[in-house]
Amino acid sequence: MAFSIKTFALASAALVTLGAFAVPVFAQAPATPWELKPDTGYAYDKDGKTFSYKMGTSNAGELLKGAKKVPKGTLFFIGHNGQLYMRSGPYLEGDGKFKFGSDQ
Repeated sequence: MAFSIKTFALASAALVTLGAFAVPVFAQAPATPWELKPDTGYAYDKDGKTFSYKMGTSNAGELLKGAKKVPKGTLFFIGHNGQLYMRSGPYLEGDGKFKFGSDQ
């Protein structure tokens, strides 16, 4: 039984050590482009679920009637409450790093 506890302790220490190295790697990940596709609609429904739909062009005029352009420089994010938010304004530091990134 002592061997099992010692093995567990060594494995736990190894995982903690690996975790300490892994966190900064993920925090430093570069931004990646959002891949929105033409003729595809993206929806955020009343229950907070996201969907994508293949769109046609036969009723594009009707679709555009209630649409608004999204301003350049807009950040979209999910808050702690699961709600989708958007924020217009600066979200990058002067050196190009994400202003609201990890504190690590």
